[in-house]
Formats: sequence, C-alpha cells, structure tokens
Amino acid sequence: MRQLPETDRDAIRLAQDPQFARWLAQITATGGCSHPVHLTGSTTTLDGTTGEILHHYDTRNEPGERLLIRCRNRRATICPPCSRLHAGDTFHLVRAGLLGGKSVPAAIRNRPRLFVTLTAPSFGPVHRAGEACRPRRGGNTCEHGRLLGCGTVHAPDAPIVGQPLCPDCYDYTAHVLWHAHASKLWDRFVIDVRRRLASSAGLVQSRFADHARLSFARVAEYQKRAAVHVHAVVRLDGPNGPDDEPPTWANSHALTDAVGASARRVHVRTLHSPAVGELVLRWGDQIDARPLSTNGDGPGDDAVAAYVAKYVTKGASETGAGLDHPLTAWADIESAPVSIHVRTLMRAAWRLGGLPEYAPLRLRAWTHALGYRGHILTKSRAYSTTYAALRAERSHHVGHADTPDDITERHWRYVGSGHTPGASLIAVGVAEDVGMNREVAREECGVVR
Repeated sequence: MRQLPETDRDAIRLAQDPQFARWLAQITATGGCSHPVHLTGSTTTLDGTTGEILHHYDTRNEPGERLLIRCRNRRATICPPCSRLHAGDTFHLVRAGLLGGKSVPAAIRNRPRLFVTLTAPSFGPVHRAGEACRPRRGGNTCEHGRLLGCGTVHAPDAPIVGQPLCPDCYDYTAHVLWHAHASKLWDRFVIDVRRRLASSAGLVQSRFADHARLSFARVAEYQKRAAVHVHAVVRLDGPNGPDDEPPTWANSHALTDAVGASARRVHVRTLHSPAVGELVLRWGDQIDARPLSTNGDGPGDDAVAAYVAKYVTKGASETGAGLDHPLTAWADIESAPVSIHVRTLMRAAWRLGGLPEYAPLRLRAWTHALGYRGHILTKSRAYSTTYAALRAERSHHVGHADTPDDITERHWRYVGSGHTPGASLIAVGVAEDVGMNREVAREECGVVR
C-alpha cells in the first residue's frame, strides 16, 4: 500500500488528537500565522482593591502545554497573515495622520500636507522600461568597451530593467554607502525643512518649535535598480501638534518650497577612508512634492495610505533587491538567489564592512539589505497613533483589556516557534479562510483598498 506523504500523516495525527478543537482555535486566533511563537506560562488578574482573582489563565490546560501567538512579521514573503494585519495597521496609522481618527482630531485634514518622494542619486546608467531604454546616437562606448546607450523597449518586468549598462562603470561603493547613510540624510532633510520654514517666516530658526510643528510618516522602497527611495506624508501643525492650528504663514506653498529646497541642499559626508576617500552623499534629482487637499485635487488620502501600507509588507526578496534575512559569511552571498547586480552590491557591502573606519555602519550585518539599516516605516511622534496603540485597541475590541485598577501578574517563557508539516498545512487553510472573510466583509461595507 502506498504510504501517505509526511505532511498528510501529520495533519491526520493532529486531527485525531483529543485536543484538536482547542489547538485549531489557537491557530484561528493567530489568523493562520505561518510561524507562530510558542509560549508557556500563566496570567493572573486581581482586583486592585480586594485582591480577588478575577481571571486566571494557564497553559497547562492547552495542547502541548503551550500557547501560540502571532510572529508579527511584516513581510508577506515570510508570513502572509501577519503581513496583512501589519498592512492594515499601517493603513490606519497613516490615514489617521491624514484624515484624523485614532485620537487624532479631524481638523488635521485641512492642514498643509504633502506627499513627498525622494530618490537616490545616480550611481551609473541602468536599463529602463519604456518606449526606448536609453536611445543614443552613434556607437559610443565606455572605457570598458560597452555601449553607452540601449534602444531596446523593455517590458516593466523584464529581468534586465534596473541592471547597469556597464557593471564596471557602476559605483557600487557609493551605492552601498548611500544606503548606510540614508537615514541620516533624511534626518538632516527634516531639520533643514524646519529651518527654511522658520527663515521664510522671519523667525529665528531655534524658535520654530514655538510656532509650528512638522510631522511626518515615511516608508522606504527599493527601486528596480536596488536603490532605496522614500515616500513620505509631511504635515504642518501648530506648536502643540495635531490639536493646534498652524500659523497663517505655515501653508502648503511655504511647505512645498521648503521641501524642494532642502532636498536639493542637504548632504552627508562619509568618514574619510584610505581605501575610498570621503564621499558627499545627496538625494537624487527626481524630487516630487504633491499637496494633499480636501477638494479632490492631487492624490487621495486613502490612496496614499494604501500605497504606503502596500510597501511596508514587501520584503527585500520580493522586490528583487536583497534578502529578508541576514548573511553570516561570504559564501552566503555567492549562493543567494539574487541578480548579478544585487550580488555585486552585497559583495561591496561585505568588503566595506571589513574596513575599520566603517565599523560603526555595521555593513556586514546589513549586507542582506544592501547596506540600508533604517526602518521600513518611521514617523514623528506627533504624526498620529502608534502600532502599540492599534494593537491595544484591537485587544480591547475582542475583550482582552483590563480595567485601570486591576493588577495583572504575568509569568511567560519562550519554548519554540513554527509549525509541524501537518500544522503548517492546516494553518494555510485557516489563513485563506480569514483572508476570504475579510474580503467579503470589505465588499459588503463598500471598502475598496
């Protein structure tokens, strides 16, 4: 008799377990998480006044004496169920900073707001999708004998799009070091925008915070050429943030002018290296700042929030610009399933990471991300709500919240993670059902995202 595959045998074993119903309830509670965390322990909630035990939970009564919780990985390539939840939280976080809600007043929708895109500079010509890649008259070649132009019409998903015309001419060192300093470049950009706004209003730059506050939420996205660029929602409020109206001089025109000027002006200098020298790193020439308004002109608020949420869940491997996990050795680079262009960037990051002057950049630890070590999504404190607040609200909605006077004692320990083959198969089915139910609910509510 033909033997069943291991996955099927394991799934049958689970289904025949007397505690299968409770185990399935745990899987459903995680939304079908692909790689749940296993905890063991207990929680006891006491009345803060009388000391009476209001609630006690212990994993000794659970299957395997453990509780499964979500891994909360944002990457769709690693855990689709958790990434969908993260995308939803990101959508509401960004949307609250555009339209209000989640403790943010609705009045902010009438504040000066921009949708800003900042790109990396050119590190060398790459193949592009479009009517003609890089049309060039004559047969000019670079010093390495490769053509400086390309008249081919590439499809947007063609593997050659984003690859250098000449890898030997491409500045891989500058590309990696720009990634390593991109977060610092953003910080200097924000500081300079505040300074320019203050100067345009005739204020001493150090007094800007007494009159207005600049809030933002930004997301980093890898382009086809494996270079990060930034999308950001930028908003002007009064000095106390969302609850305060900005002064009359803090309008969309002033904000647009300041953003454009600062993006072209700010720079970061790398530490001097005997091998590399000192580089001056700037934003690229492609700068876009579009006002967001309530009269229908420009990008819609929901569309912007959905756009940002979509990119937050994309892993580096999904965009073709790196991997979703760190590399520990040079051999890992050589065996990575990436393009030659990305592999060359990884090699450059690893080599630069071995130079003592670049040790603070931790380039080897971030080789998988091509040297970029910033968060995918960052926001200023006063922009809107937080992920923690959204998770707390969700917990309260399902009835897991305590009253302020309660005392909760928690004793938990990590004991593992992941699924057995059969459990993984069942979790996929649960995740598909949850996703389908969510889509049906959205259609019934008329929500399109």
